[in-house]
Amino acid sequence: MAGSNSAETQPIVRDQEGWLTKPLVLFCLTSTLITVAAGFVQVSFGSYSTTFLEVARAVTEPTILFNLDAWNGFLFGTELPEMEPIELIVWNIRVPRVFVAIIAGATLAISGAIFQAVTRNELASPFILGVSAGAGFAVLATLVVFSGLAPFLPFIAALGGTVAFLIVYVIAWKNGTSPVRLVLAGVIVNMIFQSLQQGLFFFADDLGIVQTAIAWLTGSLTGTGWGEVRIAILPAVLAIVIALAGSRQLNLLLLGEQTARSLGMRIELVRFSLSAVAILAASVAISVAGIVSFFGLVVPHIVRNTIGGDYRQLMVGCLFAGPALMVTADVGARLALGGTQMPVGVVTGLLGGPYFLYLMRKQRSMGEL
Repeated sequence: MAGSNSAETQPIVRDQEGWLTKPLVLFCLTSTLITVAAGFVQVSFGSYSTTFLEVARAVTEPTILFNLDAWNGFLFGTELPEMEPIELIVWNIRVPRVFVAIIAGATLAISGAIFQAVTRNELASPFILGVSAGAGFAVLATLVVFSGLAPFLPFIAALGGTVAFLIVYVIAWKNGTSPVRLVLAGVIVNMIFQSLQQGLFFFADDLGIVQTAIAWLTGSLTGTGWGEVRIAILPAVLAIVIALAGSRQLNLLLLGEQTARSLGMRIELVRFSLSAVAILAASVAISVAGIVSFFGLVVPHIVRNTIGGDYRQLMVGCLFAGPALMVTADVGARLALGGTQMPVGVVTGLLGGPYFLYLMRKQRSMGEL
C-alpha cells in the first residue's frame, strides 16, 4: 500500500516542480498594485488637510526615501533628519499605519494557510482554533496588568496562542483528530478565553487603558506607528521565511499521513513545528493590530480558489494577498463613516462572514482538505 501511494504521489510532485507560474505572477502583481493604491489613499487622509499631489511628493521625496538616517529613525527610533511639516506627518504618522497593515495582513494569511494544512481542515484559522483568543488574552493581560512588558508583546502573544492551541488539540484528540472535533474544540477554547478577557477589565482602573483594550479586541490600526512596526517586523520576517521554506512539507501533509511517512516525513515533528510558526505569525499580527476576525480563514481560500492548492504557490499568494486585503479593509474602515474610524476587525468580519457562508453554500461539504 505504501509503495502504491508513493507511486501515486510522484506525478503530483513532478507537476508541482514548475510552481512559479504566470497566474501566480499576475496575482502577486495585482495584489501589489492594490496594496500600493490603497496605501496611497490611506496616507492621503487625516486631520491635517493635504492634497494627493502633496502626499505623492512627500512619499516619493528622495531625501527621505533613500536616506539611511531617516530609515534608522523610523525602524530603530534614532533621531530623524530635518523634514518639512507635510513630510513629517506623512512619514512619521500615516505611513507606519500602512506598514503595520501589511505586516498584519501577511502574517494572518500565512498563519491561516498553515493551520489549514497541518490540521487538514479547511475551516481552520487562528480565530476558529482559539489561537487568537489565547494570544488576545495574553496581550490584554500585558496591557492591563503588566504594561512594562509591552516591548515583548509578540512573544507574550505567541505564548498565549500556544497554550490555547495545545488545549484545543488535547480536547480534540481521540485516537487522532478530525476537522469537526478541532473546530468544536476551538469554539470551546474561544469562549473560555473571551470570558477571561472580559474578566480582565475589572482589574483596569485607567479609562484610557480600557478604551485601548476595547479597540484592540475589535481589531484596530488606529494610532499605530513605527513603534508597532519595530515590535513586529523581526518576528514577522522570521515566521514568513520559515513558512515559505516549509511549504513543500505542507504539500506532503495534505497527501495524508501514510503517504507522508512513506516519503520519510516525521509527521508529528513537522506538524507541531509548523504549528509553532503559525502561532508566532498570528501572534505578531494580534500584538500590533488586535483580533482581526475571519481574516486568516478567508484569505487562504481566496488564494486557493484563484491560483490552486500547491502550497508553494499558496504561501506566496497569501504573502501578497493578505496585505492587499488588510490595507484595503483599513481604508474602508477609515472612510466608511466619514470622520468616525471603524475598527478594521468590524470590516473584515462583515466581509468575511458572508464569504464564509458563500463557501458553505457553494461546496456540498466542508471540513477535511
